[in-house]
Amino acid sequence: MKILIIQNKRIGDVLISSVIANNFKAKYPESEVHFLAYDFTHGVIMNNPNIDRIISINDKELKKLPVLIKLISQIKKEEYDIIFDPYSKTQSKLICKFSGAKQTIGHKSRKKLGNWGYYTHPVTLSKEKTKICGKAIEDRIHLLNQAGNFEPIDYEPKIFLSEKEKSEDWLGKYKTKKIVVLGVLGSTPQKSMPYEYVAKMVDFIAEKYDVNILFNYAPHQKEEAMKIYEMCESKSNIILDIYAPTIRDFIKLMSQCTALVSNEGGTVHIAKALNKPTFTIFSPYVNKDHWASFEDGKIHHSVHLLEMKPDLFDSFTFEERKKIEKNPDELYKQLTPEMILPELDRFLQYNLYL
Repeated sequence: MKILIIQNKRIGDVLISSVIANNFKAKYPESEVHFLAYDFTHGVIMNNPNIDRIISINDKELKKLPVLIKLISQIKKEEYDIIFDPYSKTQSKLICKFSGAKQTIGHKSRKKLGNWGYYTHPVTLSKEKTKICGKAIEDRIHLLNQAGNFEPIDYEPKIFLSEKEKSEDWLGKYKTKKIVVLGVLGSTPQKSMPYEYVAKMVDFIAEKYDVNILFNYAPHQKEEAMKIYEMCESKSNIILDIYAPTIRDFIKLMSQCTALVSNEGGTVHIAKALNKPTFTIFSPYVNKDHWASFEDGKIHHSVHLLEMKPDLFDSFTFEERKKIEKNPDELYKQLTPEMILPELDRFLQYNLYL
């Protein structure tokens, strides 16, 4: 049996979609599993023994119609038995519709006129989460279950490091102390906390705990990260001379650190897949039930403005979240350090002194 998983999105989406591959291979070890993903996300699924081939695409190139048509032609030649499409957007729907696969499984459109026979098995998105893994993972398992009974399900995404990768020394002189990785910026400006709030968090950790703090940010965010560094009063324990230039490098680095404190995003899913404690700060427009996976309030904990001020939004529908996403700054400012620091303190007390 030959299957394809399409997940043309960011790092966290790709990692959690790998649960489809893991569970499919567990039931059908002789199957051939391919995974179609943007080139910049491959680090989270490299070395996964449940994925036989990663098909690389470039997000900007795929927006060109001739490139999409060529890709559809290539997919058709592969003669897949099943295509899973957790992405379920126009590009991937067209790939499914013209793939010639026996089964194509994806999510129904939220729009009433959006289901034009793209899938042989269209699946309705669930309205709310029912398991600790979070709604995003549940939705992917619902797609998987259209292809058969895969019980018992393994809901946890995994990252596979080679022995060589495990042996690399990323921390050098800093490994004499526990290291808290601090995601100082979100993957987008809309997912980033106000800089002065981040600086207050850094100072709180540095003054209360004997740890090193490693700033993490994307290569293009260095200038902004330095602005946050300059705002910090306690600079002596901040590590600036270790930097992971690629996703795979970040994975290797994170595997050697103690915990992650970060804005919500792909790095949080990576840390969880490496069994590292995580403290997540959610942007006001992100639905926590979708993306807060495996949270027990101890090893994995998070804060969201709606939990602190439950009456703040009149509604939290898909449309309302899109409105907030356009300008989350005012709401972000209401999630103050005074709200976050007691929760962060409990998290660090528990995970640094285990």
